[in-house]
Amino acid sequence: MVTPGTGAALAPPSGNAVNMSVDRTVRDLAALYRNGSTSRVLNLCAVQTMDGDDPDYRSRPFFTSKVLNTSIILKHRVRRDELYMLEAPQTIATKIIIPFEHADLGLGAQSMMIGQRGWREIFKDLCRDSKNYARDLKVVNLVDALPSVDPFLLREHLRRHGVDVGRCYFAISPADYERMQAFVSEQIGRLIELAYQRRGGSDVEAAKLVKILLSTQVDERLEPLRLTLNLEGEAYKDGVFSWKGFLYYKWMLNDLWPKLIAVMDEIHRVDIGGVREHEVARYVDQAMQRLGVTISRFRRDVSQTLMVYDRAYHELTANGQPVAFRDFLVQAPDMFSSLGERIGGIAHIASFWRYRLPEGAPLTASWDEMMDILQDFEASLGLEIDLAA
Repeated sequence: MVTPGTGAALAPPSGNAVNMSVDRTVRDLAALYRNGSTSRVLNLCAVQTMDGDDPDYRSRPFFTSKVLNTSIILKHRVRRDELYMLEAPQTIATKIIIPFEHADLGLGAQSMMIGQRGWREIFKDLCRDSKNYARDLKVVNLVDALPSVDPFLLREHLRRHGVDVGRCYFAISPADYERMQAFVSEQIGRLIELAYQRRGGSDVEAAKLVKILLSTQVDERLEPLRLTLNLEGEAYKDGVFSWKGFLYYKWMLNDLWPKLIAVMDEIHRVDIGGVREHEVARYVDQAMQRLGVTISRFRRDVSQTLMVYDRAYHELTANGQPVAFRDFLVQAPDMFSSLGERIGGIAHIASFWRYRLPEGAPLTASWDEMMDILQDFEASLGLEIDLAA
């Protein structure tokens, strides 16, 4: 019998154990249950609750295994005391959490990380009900390859690799999707014009090709663009995908920075009530300072990375020099991963805080609540704090 807050161990046939402890991560995710997905969390459990009757949900599932298709997938910041579990060192791991009770994560959950020792045997055991195990394994590997589970990027990534999943699994609103498409079209329109008008194309044709590029269809109509960039095969496809990822993150940042500034202001103004224990209060004070410093550093790092793209794009479109932009596309997949980790971390802070304290609600929390929130934020930024220090 498993009791709340204790957990147990599930031993698959291979003898590898699935982590069943109800750790702080699971407790924090309980608060996100009704809030759906974020850049850090893909909440398939909530999708099932909200869209389970949608024909698209049943005909184009994320996973064919019902167990996996009602799980929660988390981009988890690996802690030092978890490194021994992994086959190879990594800072971000894809964690799959399978709740005992979908409506109450506090009752416990099974969890595993992609990349932990013996994970394939554990994964196979978890999805014994899979209708297409090979497809489910492919999907989880594709999810693991991304730095975040941002809906647009995840949908594009899956489609590019031939996986068709229903729209209900991607929690980006139609209005946001249209705004994002308009932003990306504006950003890349000059390059499309440069590539095609040199060959006698019209503005209307250029606009059509923007839509083709954004739809992930890499066909012969994009050949002039590939020739302009002088790239071949997978290097071209991977570069273009990462390029769109950069543009998507630029679009996100337009909204994210003002929200993050407001959140940091509220964090410092929150009225913390209850018994004030010295160690907890000291942690809360120090964590607020660390968050401010770390977010400022992340913003500087993100800005510098995006400037690499801006300079390369300017060299191509303004000066007619394609080499810099070609080099950018070759390097983009590696830079894209690092950029995604940083933006995913700070986007989680903005979305979770607003969920916990909606705009206009009283800025109140207990000391324990505040400590839990700040610990979650620090983990999302890769900070590990020893409360006893």
